[in-house]
Amino acid sequence: MDTTLIQKEEKDQIKNDASDKAKWYIVHTYSGHENKVARSLKQRVESMGFIGKIFDIIVPTRDTIKVVQGKKETVKEKIFPGYVLVKMILDDESWLLVRTTQGVIAFIGAGNKPTPISDKEVEAIQKFMAMEEPLYKASFSVGEAVKIVDGPFSDFLGTINEIDETRGKLKVLVSIFGRETPVELDFLQVTKL
Repeated sequence: MDTTLIQKEEKDQIKNDASDKAKWYIVHTYSGHENKVARSLKQRVESMGFIGKIFDIIVPTRDTIKVVQGKKETVKEKIFPGYVLVKMILDDESWLLVRTTQGVIAFIGAGNKPTPISDKEVEAIQKFMAMEEPLYKASFSVGEAVKIVDGPFSDFLGTINEIDETRGKLKVLVSIFGRETPVELDFLQVTKL
């Protein structure tokens, strides 16, 4: 058997054993810098030889549907803006590497001691990230005046009474023959005034 193959298998086994000892920590970053921090941290881990101490970096995101100028767009929305999850073996060196990465504010924990989160919590976050059904992101608010641009009530004005983001629907109160009547519409069927 090839000795380089045996050495690689041994290294992989050591990495797997070390990964089992690692815990998940939450790192607070500047808002909007989460992906930049994750990329920078991955590069620093590789270049400074911390592959055996820092194993995974996750920016929790989820696909949502946003209605922009009458069109539906799928966008990756951060679940926890300003936070990144890092799976690592915490010691002074690995703490310093993460802490001195540009864009990192601090570890989350009591005092100066980072507090790990459970694997169960991380699994729940990962399941939420992988959920198929995208959410509709409403840029509307209850009580807001809107104009209906599609359907049988096209060109009517109304007031938003209810918002159902999971279905991408609105209940709009429309004045018909002097009476306010609730009409259910899709996000795409109305525009802001």
